[in-house]
Amino acid sequence: MTLIKTIGICLALSITTYASIDKSELDGLKIGALLIKDLNTKHILYAKDAQKRVSPASLTKVMTVVLAIQSGKMNQAVTITREMTQVKPTIAGYKRGDVVLMSDLVKAAMIKSDNDAAKAIAITVGGDEEHFVALMNSKARQIGMRNTHFSNPCGYDGKDHYSSPTDLLKMTEYAITSTTFNTISKLNSHTYYALNKGKLKQFTAYTHNRLLNRYQYAVGVKTGFTNKAGACLIARAKKDGKDCLIVMMNSKVDRWKTAKQIFEQVLNG
Repeated sequence: MTLIKTIGICLALSITTYASIDKSELDGLKIGALLIKDLNTKHILYAKDAQKRVSPASLTKVMTVVLAIQSGKMNQAVTITREMTQVKPTIAGYKRGDVVLMSDLVKAAMIKSDNDAAKAIAITVGGDEEHFVALMNSKARQIGMRNTHFSNPCGYDGKDHYSSPTDLLKMTEYAITSTTFNTISKLNSHTYYALNKGKLKQFTAYTHNRLLNRYQYAVGVKTGFTNKAGACLIARAKKDGKDCLIVMMNSKVDRWKTAKQIFEQVLNG
């Protein structure tokens, strides 16, 4: 086979691989940063400002939950302290003295993005929040997140709390190796109970991820929003053996509609 033919075949394969993504359309969208990856081929299908420093907002909780799952404490009963309740704005509404299973805290943090659940995880797993944050940063370095530093388990904005789309993609690829994480991240809701002074209190966490309600192939992962970070989304969809992951930061457009359109191009391409 001649060199020219080889180059031609490679080029054709490349075009076939990436033809499903309308890059010009994506370039025109008001999105701060965007990454799209085919998890089967390991190809980055589209990248915009992939190394940009961003505020990760509640996408942070992916790391918080990963450490909880790996802690071996998922079946532990956690007694809520006053410190664990000193958070805002999204909360489950725990009261001091409530006893909640770690597995329920993990689901509340992932599904509804409850900050009191995330803080309770941090204090229980780390002994205190400061040590847990150190564990977060250690895990980040371990999995190759070179442009990331966490300062809290919830995702609050701060000068020392930052990441990049590339790092958030690495974090998510690491997280989805866990079947427990995958099962939790695709839940629409979760009802659970806390025990306080012999009485059961019911809580229900409803997802903020509208893709899980609107798009049949969506299988997670996490939403986020702060004034600084804007609307953020890590989304994954699977169909007929195809597997696509999106990291979308500071979206000024409808993130659900945009993600669905991207998935349709990739999964049906």
